[in-house]
Amino acid sequence: MGWFSRLIERRILKARAEGKLQGLQGEGEPLPDRTGDALSDPGIAAGYRIMAEAGVLPEEFELKKKIDAQKEVLAGLTGPKERKAAMAKLADLEMRKNIAVEARKKFHQS
Repeated sequence: MGWFSRLIERRILKARAEGKLQGLQGEGEPLPDRTGDALSDPGIAAGYRIMAEAGVLPEEFELKKKIDAQKEVLAGLTGPKERKAAMAKLADLEMRKNIAVEARKKFHQS
C-alpha cells in the first residue's frame, strides 16, 4: 500500500472512531450496482448519479417509460382505427426519444 492509501485509511479510521461515519444515507445497505459507470466519463456518471438521487431523469428515460406504456396500450387494442392512432403515437414517442439520445451524444462529444 502506498503512502497516499495509508493516509486515506488512517483518515477513515479516525472519522469512524469519532462517529462521523454513522447515520449516513445508505448505511448498512449494499453499495448500488454501478458497473456501467466504469465505461463512461466519471464526470458524466457523477452527473447522472446526482440527477437520479434527486429524482430527476433525462428526457430520454421519461420517453422510454412512455414508450413502454404505449406498447402496452397498443397490445390491448383490436380495432384498426384505435391501433393506427396508437401506433402513430408510439412512432412519435420513439422519434422524440431518438432525437433526445442524439442530442445527448452530440452534447457529450463537444
